[in-house]
Amino acid sequence: DLDIADGEFITLLGPSGCGKTTLLRLLAGFEIPDSGTIELNGADITALPPEQRPLNTVFQHYALFPHMTVFDNVAYGLKMEKRPKDEIRQRVEEALAMVQLGDFARRKPHQLSGGQQQRVAIARALVNEPECVLMDEPTGNLDEQTGESVRELIESLRDQIGIAFVLVTHDMAMARSLGRVLRLEQGELFQEL
Repeated sequence: DLDIADGEFITLLGPSGCGKTTLLRLLAGFEIPDSGTIELNGADITALPPEQRPLNTVFQHYALFPHMTVFDNVAYGLKMEKRPKDEIRQRVEEALAMVQLGDFARRKPHQLSGGQQQRVAIARALVNEPECVLMDEPTGNLDEQTGESVRELIESLRDQIGIAFVLVTHDMAMARSLGRVLRLEQGELFQEL
């Protein structure tokens, strides 16, 4: 069992193949568990499709739409929810300001560095105010300096926003700096001391 409190930051550590990404995929609804349930605020969401879960994912390889601008990438979820245009504009501007990319709204992903693309992915995950953000090695595809900058951004967002985060990483120092550390080994979960 794993319980995550409102606003808690959980980091998952473990060797390759131990189940970290699988656990994120189960939480996100991309995979269905063979047994057990996934509950959110007391409601069973195990069978809910990903688009109906109040969770968003930040992937290691950004997963941005290459043909869309930064603004449209961040606005995508709000547009799918059919939010009013004024609300979309305001929330996207606020999300881009949070990740320090307010001046990049009209650029396309190929016009951005890897760190900037990851910031766009983070803004997209936050813009529709999910109850939890899942992050699959968000600095794993970045050089050390850029990765540190993104880690600092994540730490800042953790303190500002007050929503739950579940982050997968191989970086012990990053894990310890962000929140409660859990270790996965062969599909079993252990509390790090």
